[in-house]
Amino acid sequence: MIVLEEPYVSEPLAAWLEESQHPVLDNAVSREQGEGRALNIVAEDEAVRRIDGGERVYTNSENALAWIMDNVHNESLVRGIGLFKDKAAMRAALAPLDPDLFFKTCSVDELFKLDYARLDPPFVLKPSVGFCSVGVYAVQSREDWERALADIAQNASAWHDLYPESVIGAGSFILEGYIDGTEYALDAFFDETGAPHVLNVLRHDFASSEDTSDRLYMTSPSIVRETTSLFTSWLNRVNALVGVRNFPVHVEVRVADGHVCPIEFNPLRFAGLGGTDLSLYAYGFRTYQAFLEDDVPDFDVAFADKEGKVYSMSLLNPPQNATGGERFDYDAFLGRFSHVLDMRPFDLNRVGNYGFLFLETDADTADELTFLQHSDLEEFLR
Repeated sequence: MIVLEEPYVSEPLAAWLEESQHPVLDNAVSREQGEGRALNIVAEDEAVRRIDGGERVYTNSENALAWIMDNVHNESLVRGIGLFKDKAAMRAALAPLDPDLFFKTCSVDELFKLDYARLDPPFVLKPSVGFCSVGVYAVQSREDWERALADIAQNASAWHDLYPESVIGAGSFILEGYIDGTEYALDAFFDETGAPHVLNVLRHDFASSEDTSDRLYMTSPSIVRETTSLFTSWLNRVNALVGVRNFPVHVEVRVADGHVCPIEFNPLRFAGLGGTDLSLYAYGFRTYQAFLEDDVPDFDVAFADKEGKVYSMSLLNPPQNATGGERFDYDAFLGRFSHVLDMRPFDLNRVGNYGFLFLETDADTADELTFLQHSDLEEFLR
């Protein structure tokens, strides 16, 4: 079962839904996607019956979680969603894996009353329920703290305009110790026995220690090969504590000296805003198809003729001084790259970003990634 929701349904997903005739919940988004396509749309009561009966369910957007939580009676599924989506609950459940990691939760009112002198930087401040690095702040000094509070005060209402409370809850925040190491994002799922299967691994690189953006994620055969065993073993330990079945997750972690520490789990989806399609462009398989059809890809086959290639996705966040009234010059922007796989423009005022770029590079064009990582994109505003 697929539940489609705003803000974005990718063309590869929509095309596969028509081709496969996989069942899709009847709602406004699926009806819109069904215009001109022969989708297998099923009524709400039938969708609930299927999900309650244990049929695997996948969403393209966390906006779909509210419908599932309100209508579905599959206790294991609902419990897993609630646990993984609430960062504080997740930290508490997985504390045995990282017993020394500091974390503290507070309401937004309590947040503004905290005495910075009694806190222990560096730490990360973020909504207890969040998405796409919205409202995430790396705090290393009092100045960072004051800037974060000012930004929350200014922008919390705008977050609610973009996303429902089930996706970004700005009423509760979590402070957690800064996690060192290399950051990765995983698309994975737990099967009917609870065993994990890693479908793709993306390394998340940053321009600086203060950078919390989603500007640069990269996958390659070497990245996947070097990390899959480690992440599979770690996900086994996670599920020994959580106990979910038939459950897809997009997980963000950091790795230092072979130790994996989670940043967040995103339930019932893979990389958001269609980002999971990077596996299709890079390796020729759809992650959501692999999960729904229980068909784990053969990486040796998928990686054939891909050695030396790097496949990246980039969420194009606006510069700080952007008003939303400017025009983004996509032609000029794309002219900076030699092998664009796809460019998906977004409405900045609806999604909060200019779009998603999918890119192929190799050793000769690696400087394109450096540009992408460090540009504030202001030169492309008209």
